Amino acid sequence: MRNCDRAMVNRSGDAYPIFLDKWDMDTIYLVESAYLMLLNRGNRVLGIMPISMGGITGTVVDPKVIFRYALVAGAAGIMLAHNHPSGNLKPSKADELVSKKIKQAAWCHDIQFLDHLILTPEGYLSMADEGMI
Repeated sequence: MRNCDRAMVNRSGDAYPIFLDKWDMDTIYLVESAYLMLLNRGNRVLGIMPISMGGITGTVVDPKVIFRYALVAGAAGIMLAHNHPSGNLKPSKADELVSKKIKQAAWCHDIQFLDHLILTPEGYLSMADEGMI
């Protein structure tokens, strides 16, 4: 795919519909899942990768899995998104902790950790927009 044909993500509102398009709407209120968006230096989407599918109250987001994909793709930036089956958009302490770990690891690899979205079909919360990362 030509670079100019790739979606551009400059803000959380650009990323939300791209992430949501990857979700299985039959399970979004049943299980928690996480996806990774890989971006090039021009904020063009290189790909969306499934990271994990969990249970009703959580899913494992392993930074090693995230950075395996990011490094192989040569990503300059990454964004993470996960859903809360309850529909609650408030980040948990675990969400905050994993974001902190990913931000630190991204810095070590010279990759920008741009955002962590919590989403539902009705809307989303951007941890970057809220000043949480």
